[in-house]
Amino acid sequence: MTGKLQSAAEAVARIPDDAVIAIGGTGAVLEADLVLEALEQRFVQQGHPRNVTLFSPMLTGDRPGVGGMNCFAHEGMTRRIIGASFSTQRHPRLIDMIRSGGCEAYTASMGAMIQLLTAASAGKPGVFTTAGIGSYLDPRVEGGRMNDRSNAPPVRVERLDGSDYLYYPTVPIDVAIIRGTTADENGYISFEEEPNTLGMPELAAAAHANGGFVIAQVKRLARANSLDPRLVRIPGPLVDAIVVHPAQTQVSASMADPLHGWNPALAGAIKHPLSGLPPVAAGPDRIILRRAALQLQTSDVINVGAGVATHLPRIALEEDVLDRMTFTNEHGIFGGLMATAIGGSFVPALNADAIMDSVFQFNFYDGGGLDIAFLGIGQVDAQGNVNVSNFGRECNGTGGFSNITNRTRRLVFCGSLTAGGLKVAVEAGRLVIQQEGKIRKFLRAVEQITLSGPHARDKGQEVLYVTERAVFRLGPSGIELAEVAPGIDLDRQVRGVVDFDLKIASDLKTMDARIFAESPLGLANTL
Repeated sequence: MTGKLQSAAEAVARIPDDAVIAIGGTGAVLEADLVLEALEQRFVQQGHPRNVTLFSPMLTGDRPGVGGMNCFAHEGMTRRIIGASFSTQRHPRLIDMIRSGGCEAYTASMGAMIQLLTAASAGKPGVFTTAGIGSYLDPRVEGGRMNDRSNAPPVRVERLDGSDYLYYPTVPIDVAIIRGTTADENGYISFEEEPNTLGMPELAAAAHANGGFVIAQVKRLARANSLDPRLVRIPGPLVDAIVVHPAQTQVSASMADPLHGWNPALAGAIKHPLSGLPPVAAGPDRIILRRAALQLQTSDVINVGAGVATHLPRIALEEDVLDRMTFTNEHGIFGGLMATAIGGSFVPALNADAIMDSVFQFNFYDGGGLDIAFLGIGQVDAQGNVNVSNFGRECNGTGGFSNITNRTRRLVFCGSLTAGGLKVAVEAGRLVIQQEGKIRKFLRAVEQITLSGPHARDKGQEVLYVTERAVFRLGPSGIELAEVAPGIDLDRQVRGVVDFDLKIASDLKTMDARIFAESPLGLANTL
């Protein structure tokens, strides 16, 4: 025994003022909740650690106002934040602190942040990437700045061989807070009950290489040298403190097996039956997803992003074509059905073919491994710019979006034309708008550019924007209307709720009648 076993309070007591603290996990998956709550309690009671930098590649924690990134929502505790994903709903205190200027805060792409950890662990100076060029991450636009206090973005533009790159210098990590399932007495960490690894190996390696220390929360402790080495993802020499939390849950309680506290299907231990899953409910989302599904091709490698698009694999399942293509997400999933199909998180999957480490997934995306991506819509403007990062009350960050969209040739953005109370029905194959949404999403100018339409066009990307009543595409001079649903009045129900002068494609079509029928689309026969 090496003396690594500690209480959560003992482990966080080692964290000094001014430390750079890296945390892992996203949503309810791999949140080191006991350790993070002990860290917050220490600050509340003792006023330390102070002036820390939070380095958070993912969206840690899903309990509104409690745990996860909320633990750093104290002025004086947190001086600077670098993160890829944020949530007004999950982390309201943190977002309020950022918006009020209580700390510096910056957004970077999830891929760049994971790759920065790899660079740090290998002693490299930084990361070059084209993901985010022309977007709000570009320092010539906003540099990922989240408030007026943030005047030192962790990124600059460098020109190499005639091309512009975003360059992120390595961030030295002093403390990494990670999580797994089981630790042996020597600190070897296995992940047998976890649905993903979510950058945990990279976090540990980056802190260790910088001479920092690693705190690992686990569900159980095992005898030294007793773990299956095939399940170990983090070697013992990288781990300095082990915190055992027997009540640690695999994911949120609503998704866990009530008898065992975890769902083996989410960890790939068993295959979940799919025959009894209900179809996507009737409404705008189902129409959008069925139209989006017409873009699928046999053998496609696909990313589905958060929002409506998450449910596209369920349409593929209904159409009996799920096995003809490979759905992925940025959290390491290859194949299967995202767990949203059973009312759970978008992060894990049912019946995955492979669960890869985060660094592999983002290298694969950055290398152009995707054929097509289906993503959400927050706002769209006349130039084809898309905003999913900051609009209205939402403050989401870019997450994996910038890496997903950077080198994927076919992009399909999915979302309703208006939001806030939209109700539709299909009557005799014709779409009826029963109640218009209060919020317009197609605007003269987006509040923030997460995807640059002109940059995507210059790269030769094919971009569609699919809504329940119309399909738009990125044309030579911006957005143009390509399809209209049967039953829709173009002037009143499309032009009338779009805030810019809408260009109409010369080959304007009516949306495929199959989309509005109750019967399957017939993709099994037409792909």
